Amino acid sequence: MREISFRVGELPSEPAIQTFLKARKLESRGADVVHFEIGEPDFETPVHIREALKHAVDGGQTHYCDSQGVRELREAIADRIGTVRDVDVDPGSIVVTPGLRPVLFYGALVTLHDGDEGIYCDPAFAAFPAVIRFAGATAVAVPLHGDTGFQLDVDELRRAVTPRTRLLTLNSPHNPTGAVLSEEDLRAIEEIACEHDLFVLSDETYEEIYYEDRPRSVIEFPALRERSIVMSGFSKTYCMTGWRLGYAVLPPALIEPFVRLTANSVSCTNTFVQHAAVAALRDSQSCVHEMVAQFRRRRDVLVDRLNRMPGVSCHTPSGAFYAFADVSGLGLPDEELARILLEEAGVAALAGSAFGACGRGYLRFAYTTSMDNILKGMDRMERVVSSLPTIRVA
Repeated sequence: MREISFRVGELPSEPAIQTFLKARKLESRGADVVHFEIGEPDFETPVHIREALKHAVDGGQTHYCDSQGVRELREAIADRIGTVRDVDVDPGSIVVTPGLRPVLFYGALVTLHDGDEGIYCDPAFAAFPAVIRFAGATAVAVPLHGDTGFQLDVDELRRAVTPRTRLLTLNSPHNPTGAVLSEEDLRAIEEIACEHDLFVLSDETYEEIYYEDRPRSVIEFPALRERSIVMSGFSKTYCMTGWRLGYAVLPPALIEPFVRLTANSVSCTNTFVQHAAVAALRDSQSCVHEMVAQFRRRRDVLVDRLNRMPGVSCHTPSGAFYAFADVSGLGLPDEELARILLEEAGVAALAGSAFGACGRGYLRFAYTTSMDNILKGMDRMERVVSSLPTIRVA
């Protein structure tokens, strides 16, 4: 048999899913596992969205639709952005996709040529450097440092740009750290992108999960918006991970290529799911506010418990639902500590090194589980930590 294309080898094996499967295997043998590894809200999809789905199916919305997306949904997305961001968005600039992974792939494929460079921030969701390399370009990391709360250093970003740089990827609120780009950061990014004629791909899927001021969006900065792919979706905000629904807001030059890629890869996005998503956007947002309030309470308890453990420290995330804890003081590689926690204590967390070189020495905890489970998981972790002989306390 001939060799498989090398491009497939550029794609990650999804560490969170792999850890989840290991945890499930332990559970099948009778183990009790607390799940902190998967970034999936543990709440049910709100009732009014489920009812809208049933109504769409019963109404016959079960056929092909426009590859760009159902017009009614694109109008609802544009209206929602206009309300939240105070900017006018043409529904014709929006392309609806089955989740956000296609947007990452399409964004890299339409902006990068062989030999180009694409910038990502490290630590990063593994798909960012992967899609850059998949498109034939070189992935260039800009480090985010724990001692600054993983805030972007715009000077380091400037130094990373070369004549070959063509794409800059952003993620705010950030997975895995929960950091948020400031207005000053985005203005600096706008200046850099315009000066060097860069495309920008901005993942804003956690935009509604924040604990201080609402995070700013790339779409609010006119010169940045005209060269940016802004992506968001329904998985995190409306607990619709399994529904697979995302979208991109695009500058005019990228709309047709995105629609062509959609038509040639998935034909179109599930029609009745799109009709249900209209209800998610048009109806009350109280379900989102209530969920975020619970995430805030969980965050505060989890971060406090982590910071009480000798050899562990954790900054307080401003958005998303991840605590990224520095465990380097425990004297074990993060992969080994994650293994011990899972196999010996029934605590499934994700090794920070899965997110890049700057994630080494950290563990990511998704607080997408109940408060009782958080307390149980932290009790178990404390017992493991107290048994380690190599704790290094600064």
